[in-house]
Amino acid sequence: MTYQGPWSAEYIESQYKRWKEDTAGVEKDWQAFFRGFELGRTDQRGDKVLPGTEGNAIKQSRVESLIYRYRDIGHLLSCLDPLAACPTSHPFLEPEAFGLDKEDMGQKFYFRGFPGEDRSMKLADIISHLKRTYCRDVGVEYMHLQDPEERRWLMDRMESTQNHPPLDTDEKTRILQKLCESYAFEQFVHKKYLGQKRFSGEGADAMIPMTDALASHAGDEHACNRIVMAMAHRGRLNMQVNVLDKPYEDIFREFENQHDPDSEVGGGDVKYHAGFDGEVKTRGGKPVHVIMAHNPSHLESVNPVIEGMARAYQEKDGKAGTLPLILHGDAAFAGQGVVAETLNMSQLEGYGTGGTVHLVINNQIGYTALPEDLRSTRYATDIAKMLMVPVFHIHGENPESAVGMIKLAVDYRMAFAKDVVIDLVCYRRYGHNEGDEPYFTQPLMYARIKERPSLHEIYFDRLKEEGLVDDRSFKKINDGILECLQAAHDQAVTEKSAGVTGKDKNKSASGKKKKLDTAVKTSRLKRLAQRINQMPADFALHRKLERLFTGRRDAVEKGDGIDWANAESLAFASIVQEKIPIRLSGQDSQRGTFSQRHSVVFDTNTSEPYVPLNAVEDSQAPFHAINSLLSEAGVLGFEYGYSLIKRNGLTIWEAQFGDFANNAQSVIDLYIASGENRWGRKSGLVLFLPHGYEGQGPDHSSARIERFLQLAAEENMRICLPTTPAQYFHLLRRQAMDDVLKPLVVMTPKSLLRHPAAVSGIGEFAKGTFSEVMDNPDAVKNPGKVVFVAGKLYYELEKAKAENNHNDVALVRVEQLYPFPENALSAIVEKYKSCDKWVWAQEEPENMGAWRFMAPLFEKRFGLQLRYIGRKASASTATGYHRVFLEEQRALVRKTLA
Repeated sequence: MTYQGPWSAEYIESQYKRWKEDTAGVEKDWQAFFRGFELGRTDQRGDKVLPGTEGNAIKQSRVESLIYRYRDIGHLLSCLDPLAACPTSHPFLEPEAFGLDKEDMGQKFYFRGFPGEDRSMKLADIISHLKRTYCRDVGVEYMHLQDPEERRWLMDRMESTQNHPPLDTDEKTRILQKLCESYAFEQFVHKKYLGQKRFSGEGADAMIPMTDALASHAGDEHACNRIVMAMAHRGRLNMQVNVLDKPYEDIFREFENQHDPDSEVGGGDVKYHAGFDGEVKTRGGKPVHVIMAHNPSHLESVNPVIEGMARAYQEKDGKAGTLPLILHGDAAFAGQGVVAETLNMSQLEGYGTGGTVHLVINNQIGYTALPEDLRSTRYATDIAKMLMVPVFHIHGENPESAVGMIKLAVDYRMAFAKDVVIDLVCYRRYGHNEGDEPYFTQPLMYARIKERPSLHEIYFDRLKEEGLVDDRSFKKINDGILECLQAAHDQAVTEKSAGVTGKDKNKSASGKKKKLDTAVKTSRLKRLAQRINQMPADFALHRKLERLFTGRRDAVEKGDGIDWANAESLAFASIVQEKIPIRLSGQDSQRGTFSQRHSVVFDTNTSEPYVPLNAVEDSQAPFHAINSLLSEAGVLGFEYGYSLIKRNGLTIWEAQFGDFANNAQSVIDLYIASGENRWGRKSGLVLFLPHGYEGQGPDHSSARIERFLQLAAEENMRICLPTTPAQYFHLLRRQAMDDVLKPLVVMTPKSLLRHPAAVSGIGEFAKGTFSEVMDNPDAVKNPGKVVFVAGKLYYELEKAKAENNHNDVALVRVEQLYPFPENALSAIVEKYKSCDKWVWAQEEPENMGAWRFMAPLFEKRFGLQLRYIGRKASASTATGYHRVFLEEQRALVRKTLA
């Protein structure tokens, strides 16, 4: 091959001549290049290395191109796969590709990246150095980084050690100890509990000493005292006992199916999904708290959860102290969309955690599918390069390289506050689980795996050659581990469990319902209204917003006409004044989807933001409104994780429209609805889901109430549809003040935001509390019909009732659907017991909305058989034709009141 460089030889020669005549006569890049060329012509003794000719300038440029190519794509020649032969050449990396030949091998050239005083080396030595750095058992992708400081930082550290930073004897013996512990645990469990699922980590054993080294290095060198960690089920039990220091006997009790109902909370989960709070002692003796998050089988869904947890810890204790760590599978990292969503958060102000260390356990298989079935990219990690972060590919059977690179990864994260990715190329010793037969689908691959010795044996042989250990000491290590395992097993099978470590034992699951005083005195409301509706003197507010804020303040002063957005601002202001922080995030949440909120305003002259809710008083808690990335699953997962840690705050996720929660259904199902039952983890997260039928078609009408009601059981959440601003105010304050943490799902309004009848007087804020059921406002003592309704349909029914003199109809609003407000509804049933017509009216189709949830409960609790009035069952939430919608709505109202 001939050299195909970016510049012709003639052009380089002309530039060199110009530079020789006038050093300022060429561009700065060329000036630096030719200075380096001249420097490279002289060695430490002052001897000329290259004659100062134009031809040699071209040779130097070709060497520079070769060096760049090795740094850029040297990973293509790296030896990474334990199951395959190592590549020996690549056409793009041959000297001939750059117009260099054998005669040039002995010639010295300038090597700008080489550390030390003598920056000139023979070309053969340059190539050897580059190969040892980039083409052995570590391959690195980093030249896509656009920040030259980051590239130089990495280059200096990698090329000075040839990507094999030295480890001392203690570190090497620690690695061997951890590999022996990993192997012994897996084999012991395999023999004692043959056939039971454990999702062995064998084949990826290096992840144990890697994680151990990460915690120790982060703690000793970077003052990190907490790691928030997520990982899938493969190797999870091994990680818990051999890194997080979970007692062996606790694991064995789980295998023995010991279950103590008195010490457990909820329904529990399988052992390889459970989280654990553990501790790693660093080499310097410092304890590092490691929190492994609970994780359902939906693998990568936990990623944003732990990012939210880490963010909450960092806000509490400072950013430097908490490090997020995620262990991925190769198939899931490339295949699951939530991975990209989580990566995209990393540099966003509202979601960043100062960088996450990603360790991809690359088994080179996903269940039974091979990489060619699973991704369209060369590497499983290619999606991460969108962040401009380095990716380290590591041979899974070289634990020293693995440990060295994970320490470098931590250093990079700490230096630049960015994510970093490690791709540990290994294999899976068994099938997808211990009962799976991999030979059915990958016979040749598993024939090779069968021949591979365990990593602890491979590494022992290496240390034995170095004279660091002998057969006797190796046997002593293994015997000691086995002895501990057996003792723990004996104890586990003879003693009853004291309960599962790591569960949230706060037993106020349903708790005693205490009466919360959510009312705020009129005088205080007026003071708050003054503060949050007034801008700084030098702030240029948009004139339309001036009218809006003036109108809000005037409404509170007058004591009537307080609308939804005004009530929300008053609620938020009163909450932060009581030292309870608020975090509100969602798509366009600062302004609000319907231009109703304006919690952040912008100076029309400077575009500088101003947050009125942070000007309540000096000692208040902070209010944060965040415009989220265009994601639902990732953002909702983040806010759920944040709420687990920030228990003394009000954390809110707002959907742009309620049905957008569809894209986050897995987070709702796996965490929000069932997290307390499965893992005892409590969350007070609030979901704002705009809901209501106003003719906007199938996609912007329904927040899918029925789905939340289907998930509702064991008082696991609260589901509400407030119909007045005052109700909304009291509901938010109740959630913020309640120490019984439950997720709150609020079907928030759209058209009611500006409905003239949907306003409240100040007296409704200054007294009372949230009403789960709102009785008929008219004095109907003996109605001919009682209609139960939830949401905005009430206002249409009330208007038609007044216009058509349906004075014998009592309209009762059910403001809380779950927990079922039995006491409040019982009072209504008793009050109107003489009535023989009982109706449930709803806008949603019959197979949606609250009907099928509420009707059986009315019959079971009160013996009432409600009549359904609403749209007929439908495959779609709503019609897309506005005329049809209006006809349906009019018919629904007419039929309800008839």
